[in-house]
Amino acid sequence: MSVLNKYKIAIKGLIEFLKEPILAVLTALMISTFIISHTKIPTGSMMLTINPGDHLIVNRLPYYYRDPDRGEIAVFKFQGENLIKRVIGKPHDIINIIDNNIYVNSEKLDESAYLKSLESTYEFSRSDIQFPYKVPDGYYFMLGDNRRNSMDSRYFGPIPRENIYAKGGVRIYPFSRIGIVK
Repeated sequence: MSVLNKYKIAIKGLIEFLKEPILAVLTALMISTFIISHTKIPTGSMMLTINPGDHLIVNRLPYYYRDPDRGEIAVFKFQGENLIKRVIGKPHDIINIIDNNIYVNSEKLDESAYLKSLESTYEFSRSDIQFPYKVPDGYYFMLGDNRRNSMDSRYFGPIPRENIYAKGGVRIYPFSRIGIVK
């Protein structure tokens, strides 16, 4: 057997040996890039729904084929960072804050499903946005659930649709709070 044939056999064996691990890595990379991804929550802006240090698996699929809906938790890019907030206003909505209540298109928004303690989470005395505020076409108005401790659309304005890339998904840590984030 020639040296060239020995090298061909060795290379073929190496390719066969590496084929499955390479395919597994490529598959994992594709899934984490286009379908789901992991995120660790750094701040308390979404308390009591999501706490600092929580680990989430977020779902990228829904926003490939539909737009975010009011009340959903969404992940978006802002100034190079990934932020997670709740969708409050959609394009053309008129957002108003009266007596610490949010109104969308003149209707009071019922947030009791996700704000556990309304007294401790509401505080709208500070804002860089003038209310009532009309959400521009192609933009979304995002708020953290912990209104006292959230830099959100009240300060940096609405978020362009193309910056919103994932829907809040499943909390995987801490183990005592595993479950779907709503």
